[in-house]
Amino acid sequence: MASSNWIKFFIALAIGIALGVTYGWVITPVQYTDAPPNILREDYRTDYVLMTAEIYNSEQDAESAARRIAILGSESPAQITASALQYATSNGYSEDDISLLKDLLNAMQTYQPQG
Repeated sequence: MASSNWIKFFIALAIGIALGVTYGWVITPVQYTDAPPNILREDYRTDYVLMTAEIYNSEQDAESAARRIAILGSESPAQITASALQYATSNGYSEDDISLLKDLLNAMQTYQPQG
């Protein structure tokens, strides 16, 4: 009799878990909309700064690059770029990527906002 109750318990538990997962992942999954970029993980922040560095490399527009980087947080664009460069260096990014980040960092350190 006791083993019958345990079997019923585990069947009910399995059904409950299956229904919970189905409800949470299929029926009403979490949808992030208008999430601010400053909540990105450090690796994604570094990738974002790297993409900005690639754009800066082709356009040579420090003001646009600074605006793009500024949405990542309250620090200065130079500080954000420096932390991205540090992360890229310690996590095996290619030399080309590190060079792009260094060029962007140099531009952000010498950049003076207009007006």
